[in-house]
Amino acid sequence: MSVRSVSIRIEQEMLDKLTYIADYEGRSINSHVLVLIRDNIKKFEKENGEIIGSTAPAENVKPPRKQQG
Repeated sequence: MSVRSVSIRIEQEMLDKLTYIADYEGRSINSHVLVLIRDNIKKFEKENGEIIGSTAPAENVKPPRKQQG
């Protein structure tokens, strides 16, 4: 598995709060963001089923949103 780099734009206040939480948890911001992403993927797959096959945007059609009900 290759490791990729991603840049994001984030408001200073949000970054400050994220830094606070990461420090509180004993993590770097990068490590904390990875934890949040992994948790989000687990939650999504629990609710919608495992993501399988290609995840390349050009090959993957966005599924319809889950119906609110």
